[in-house]
Amino acid sequence: MRDREKPIRIVLIDDHQLFREGVKRILAMEPSFDVVAEGSDGEVVLDIVRNHQPDVVLMDINMPNVNGVEATKKLVESFPNVKVLILSIHDDESYVTHVLKTGASGYLLKEMDTDALIEAVKVVGEGGAYIHPKVTHNLISEYRRLANDDKPEAEIGFREVEYRRPLHLLTRRECEVLQLMTDGKSNRAIGEALFISEKTVKNHVSNILQKMNMNDRTQAVVDAIKNGWVKVN
Repeated sequence: MRDREKPIRIVLIDDHQLFREGVKRILAMEPSFDVVAEGSDGEVVLDIVRNHQPDVVLMDINMPNVNGVEATKKLVESFPNVKVLILSIHDDESYVTHVLKTGASGYLLKEMDTDALIEAVKVVGEGGAYIHPKVTHNLISEYRRLANDDKPEAEIGFREVEYRRPLHLLTRRECEVLQLMTDGKSNRAIGEALFISEKTVKNHVSNILQKMNMNDRTQAVVDAIKNGWVKVN
């Protein structure tokens, strides 16, 4: 288990140097992060991880020689304690499910904001899973579609339940935030929709996770859908 008093050691793999530089600047803002190495292709990731022993590898899914999916599979097989967080421009659920099956712990869209990147690295670095909110919504919508096609409940993981707000657990405002999380909204977008500050949204999200006893947004959204606490369009 990683020592939480030590910084999360990060390796960044992406073939676009300008993007890498931008991500490194964001990560450098967080004192609990330490970018120990970087590379431009999946073919170098095993050597880099062997030499630098990171906690998290941030890896692009599209690279010229060895792509992120192939590199993740090799990396997880060789270094099972290292967590992989995929960076991608694709929000299609087929990409996500394929990558997660190879052993990745997270999937983040490159359109993410600063807060999402920092949150994702922290969650994955502490052993959790993180899926970009927009991707989470697409995944759940696809599961719902399959369920409507009479797929077995055990395969889908969701059952049809009557919609009801969890007012026994959350405040009305927290219920609204939870619904917008399910809709794939970022903290900024939630704030704009509810006419509240992004800081206030963060506080609501933190309260929701604590009350639901969840480690991250993805877990909270999935659990809320299973319980019928939110609507999925």
